[in-house]
Amino acid sequence: MTKEDKDAPKKSKAHIRYELPNGIKVPGVTTVLGILNKPALVIWANRLGLQGIDSSKYRDEMADIGTLAHQMIVDYFKGEETDTSEYSKPQIELAENCLLSFWEWEKRRKIEVILAEKPLVSSEYGFGGTIDCFCNLDGQPTLLDFKTGKAIYPEMFYQLAAYEQLLAEAGYLIEVTRILRIGRDEDEGFEERSVGKLDKHFEIFKHCLSIYNLKKDIK
Repeated sequence: MTKEDKDAPKKSKAHIRYELPNGIKVPGVTTVLGILNKPALVIWANRLGLQGIDSSKYRDEMADIGTLAHQMIVDYFKGEETDTSEYSKPQIELAENCLLSFWEWEKRRKIEVILAEKPLVSSEYGFGGTIDCFCNLDGQPTLLDFKTGKAIYPEMFYQLAAYEQLLAEAGYLIEVTRILRIGRDEDEGFEERSVGKLDKHFEIFKHCLSIYNLKKDIK
């Protein structure tokens, strides 16, 4: 069972609250993985700083574009119009670039959407997450995860492993898991990666979940 925070901005998925059937709140996948150290992010921030760019503002700007692009793709699946009222014209244009890149990729595929932006909760492990897209892709039950940015990082696979668990508990069989990295401009490009077994990645996620819960108990 899930419950959206009514006071949360429309453009953020971070405010979705996940609850077990008994009403106990549980953390989301991205919150759990937030405990991981991300050395690449430190190097990136330092590089921007040397260029005189405020890395925090830049990161927030790019995150907003990514959030909007993601929403455009999901709304396309749902047949809904995306609310862009909270975004600037340059942000909308870059997000539309992502949507166009996705459409180019889709032309070569046959997609039958089963779930789009679906919040799920694991009663077995006590965490929640929102699935980007579960579909029949060229006849195969596939978990699709959309990423915007310049690279695919290890923690993204831990996230996918957690999503696989959520779908399995909900009764969905997955044959293929894919990450679509959709660049915001030509420099960032487009990357599709099919992922194999994620057993070890889920073990890492479970350890992160244990550490997250322990730290919460200490507080």
